[in-house]
Amino acid sequence: MAFSAFELQLQGYGLTTAEIHYHLPDHPHLLQLYVWQEYDLAPKFPTLKGFLDFWSRELDGVLHSVSIAHNRLVGPREWRAVNGVLTLH
Repeated sequence: MAFSAFELQLQGYGLTTAEIHYHLPDHPHLLQLYVWQEYDLAPKFPTLKGFLDFWSRELDGVLHSVSIAHNRLVGPREWRAVNGVLTLH
């Protein structure tokens, strides 16, 4: 089942951006940059690890380095449940 971005944030996921440097397959002395962004759980980053495992297994470009930035966009103090509904005509 696919969750919306908001539902993932309520479950503790935060926006993760990875800057991936890799060697070009035809020119291994040159580096290329790939930017990956997805909702993930810090500090273990299971979604990013799965993507990097896929990269190592299926793609020709050898990984050089990965830099990670992570931010939880919705925290416990930023939202609260509403117990009633006010209808205006």
